[in-house]
Amino acid sequence: MARSSTRPTSRDVAQAAGVSQAAVSLVLGDKWRGRVAEATAERVRQAARDLGYRPNLAARNLRLGRTRTVLLVVPALTNEFFAGVYTGAARVAADHGFGVVLYPSPAGIGPARDPFASAQAALDGVIASSMAADALSEIRGDQLPLVMLDSDPEGSLGAATVNLDIVDGVRQVAEHLLDLGHLRFLHLAADVASWTFEVRARELAARVATVPGTSVRTVRSALSIEAALAATGAALARPGSRPTALVCDDDKLAAGAYKAIRRLGLRVPDDISVTGLDDLALATAIDPELTTVRLDAETVGERGMRALLAVLEGRTPEGGDIPVELVVRGSTAPPGGS
Repeated sequence: MARSSTRPTSRDVAQAAGVSQAAVSLVLGDKWRGRVAEATAERVRQAARDLGYRPNLAARNLRLGRTRTVLLVVPALTNEFFAGVYTGAARVAADHGFGVVLYPSPAGIGPARDPFASAQAALDGVIASSMAADALSEIRGDQLPLVMLDSDPEGSLGAATVNLDIVDGVRQVAEHLLDLGHLRFLHLAADVASWTFEVRARELAARVATVPGTSVRTVRSALSIEAALAATGAALARPGSRPTALVCDDDKLAAGAYKAIRRLGLRVPDDISVTGLDDLALATAIDPELTTVRLDAETVGERGMRALLAVLEGRTPEGGDIPVELVVRGSTAPPGGS
């Protein structure tokens, strides 16, 4: 279809799709359900794509009295997981005429200054990681339509929660290591007061306890390679039976653990198996490659944005946790290499 030299209008879309301008407005404003047939809605969307039509958001916002802007609050962007969350959220937002402003809490966790003169006036809603929840009170985001990511659904601030199935991820890690014959576990836990990390500790202890003769010792570390190196080194240097499996709360902690293990003259996985959680690019950059749990960050962002759209429209968001997958690589083996 030939494109006009001038910017296409909703009238052009209506003519190309063989519908009224009112129908175009309903479809492109995502308010067509129950009012326009699904086949017709798809015909309108296709016509808009073919024409290269973009709605005049400034004019629409004046009519609606809304900014069509969403704030995504995450920890500091030192973890590629949250870049994936943003990518997924922005993709869904763009399909519905929304923009996403990414706001990392400067210190990674804890309070942050309001990036707007008034968040309530400038935003339609907020999507926030539970790891950056403290920032919400500072920007008064908890007084806006709010969706929480990785948050306790029983005690969430938000109108909806979107969670990965972290319980299942930890279960997969524990069962993999137990099946290999490991009995002595060291848990390198993230020293962050967050529901998602509390779940990991609780589930690991519960799963390991189902097998007689097992033990789990926990040490805490800030979310950095340097802190993980120090915490792991100190834990492994303690007298007594050395753990044969080290379960890390994320891949960055595992990378620090690798360095500590090697400095002690030990080998992964011959002397100690190591697991992570995230499946970042780092997981295949270290040697041996890391056994870890793959988390689909983009799906988290997509589901978070869809949930916020549902809240804004008075609909019930999609339920159910997002599945995760254990990826077994070279960092795990039976204890003692046997």
